[in-house]
Amino acid sequence: MRRAETDMIVICAVEETPARAIVYFDGGCPLCTAEINHYRSQDGADHLCFVDAAQADAELGTDLNAHAAKRRLHVRLPDGTLVSGARAFAAIWQALPGWRWAARIAQMPGAAAILELGYRLFLPVRPLLSKGAARLGAKPMPRHRSDC
Repeated sequence: MRRAETDMIVICAVEETPARAIVYFDGGCPLCTAEINHYRSQDGADHLCFVDAAQADAELGTDLNAHAAKRRLHVRLPDGTLVSGARAFAAIWQALPGWRWAARIAQMPGAAAILELGYRLFLPVRPLLSKGAARLGAKPMPRHRSDC
């Protein structure tokens, strides 16, 4: 009887503390940092964990290296699945109530492919846009930021 009570307590504790999705971003990119700071300021951001992949001590997992994590946005879903690009943005949007409308659009038939194409077209010009963002006042992530 005592064992069953303990099991119930453990089950309740797990349900009260759900796993968060982990967002891996390039904190050395002022444009990326500005976007991540925007997401951090949104209601629901506490459901996400943000990891600056530009940090030497960033914990990325065995299936993601720093080079790849800085080249594309990645999100590790609570079930451990690693997604990148448009799917990563959709995962972030799904976690943020103010952005769920965008997540719903991303789930429409064909939308993910179109969003991924747009993201792939954006990636080569990201360094140029990031320089422009820096001129407008966007700054890279401070070296000590991690909220996981």
